[in-house]
Amino acid sequence: MPNLSESIKKLAEIASKAGDKTRVNGEDDTINVDDVAARVASFYEAIRGIVDWREEHLLRKTAIERILKRRSLLQSDMTGENGTDAAEQFLRELIRGGHFPNHAIPLEKVEEIRQVLNKHAYILKNSGNGERKKREEFNKWFVQMASYEVEITLDPHEKELALVDFTTKDLLERVKLRPEDKKLMTEDEKNLQIYVAVHRVLFKMDDPVIAYHLLGRLYGDWHSPSEGTLQHVTNHIWGVKELIEKTLEFPYGEKFYRLVERHDTPYLILGDIIGDKVGSFKKVTEDEDELDVETGKAYKVRLNKLKGKIRRAAIYSTVSIFISKVLIALLLEIPLDRYIQGHINTAAIMTSVLIPPILMLFLVTNTKLTSDKNVVNVKKEVKALVTGEDRIDYYIIFPKLRSTLARSIFAIFYLLSFAISYGLVAWFLLSYGFGPFSVLIFLFFVSLIAFAGTKIQQRGRELIVGEVRSSFIGGILDFLFLPVIQVGQWLSKQLARYNAIVFIFNFLIETPIQVFLEFFEQWRNFLRDKKEEIH
Repeated sequence: MPNLSESIKKLAEIASKAGDKTRVNGEDDTINVDDVAARVASFYEAIRGIVDWREEHLLRKTAIERILKRRSLLQSDMTGENGTDAAEQFLRELIRGGHFPNHAIPLEKVEEIRQVLNKHAYILKNSGNGERKKREEFNKWFVQMASYEVEITLDPHEKELALVDFTTKDLLERVKLRPEDKKLMTEDEKNLQIYVAVHRVLFKMDDPVIAYHLLGRLYGDWHSPSEGTLQHVTNHIWGVKELIEKTLEFPYGEKFYRLVERHDTPYLILGDIIGDKVGSFKKVTEDEDELDVETGKAYKVRLNKLKGKIRRAAIYSTVSIFISKVLIALLLEIPLDRYIQGHINTAAIMTSVLIPPILMLFLVTNTKLTSDKNVVNVKKEVKALVTGEDRIDYYIIFPKLRSTLARSIFAIFYLLSFAISYGLVAWFLLSYGFGPFSVLIFLFFVSLIAFAGTKIQQRGRELIVGEVRSSFIGGILDFLFLPVIQVGQWLSKQLARYNAIVFIFNFLIETPIQVFLEFFEQWRNFLRDKKEEIH
């Protein structure tokens, strides 16, 4: 095979350096917490993970964000000894909750985290005030970015970010605009949308994480800013936020997402091979048969991990919705049915509780993960990345502009499918003996399950190269269930914003637990010191 490209050599070099940074720390130079307190805190985090289920890769960032808000660290003075102490307690809570290993974070990280928090606190304090609603949105956006910076300060995602850069650079050369489409967007906009899409697809980064990286593109020293950069960001942060959101909400951004999603697997597999064969990667690439074997192995490992992720996502999302459904049935549905109808339809209540999990099981079991043809395609694409041969250009296909009449007709058909979907289900449930309120609750939960199940199905296509074509039956189901899925998407966003159970956990349960655990840990340390005095 020909010599490796400079881009692949750089990717392999970063992977090698990241692997060499493994360090064995002693207890004296790392942050450590009491094991008993850590078990209690980890159990609490597991319960929260069921009630407030999030994507696996977002759990740690979400926990950091939650703790920052509860401790009001970005509204506090993080300078001097008080700031150092607050930063250390913050890290101890993260370790107790199982988000970072015990005896793994060096003590010098306390000062790094203090500086990160102090930077964000300064900007929040001096960035000016807007309308109350806009200020709340701005604070939430900024805290989410700060949470991600804390995460990568403690655990730099060097290999992942290197793969993002490699994939972006490669796709910048391969993704083309047709001559007639160049009037719709500039070359710079195309390049920026590829960068955003790669972040969204490759490691499922959410908008606050991508916003952080876009901010880093605007200010190269953002992680450790000079005084001039810090002041410039502070003075212009509202405008920067608007510019970033405009980039993230680009009208044709979804087209770039879909294109990258169809072709991301070879990049992921190549990254896995490099990470697994750090010392012998060049030797692997010199033999086509060996490269095929390693590609197959890496694909199988990633496929097994994907199956595990889908299984956990299905379990957690179903259990979360099931618990919420049971609570609503006990607190609202049963009392209202008794009041409105004069009796309780036990069969209807049980049906409304059991159908959503069964629907989720159906959606998950019908998720297509791979095929023999797909494995062959992946091997072919990985070989093309390594050799630089047989490379295919990709074209963004923009939708054709429709007339006002066509848009009106499609809108009517869409409303018709909406009415048919919900109307048929409501009619069946009412005839089965459901009360009006129970019908609304049932439709509410079925919509959530349909959306969650669809997201899991999309995640299942993570390793499939190319477009997944819908069958005739799939087209009919799209006609009937797409409105249900979109309602579920809207409801999911509202629940994330107004989740009463999460509110109860945050303000009535979590704070007392964390105060108790800190006291308990200090008490255990006091007893340990007293015991050591006995000799």
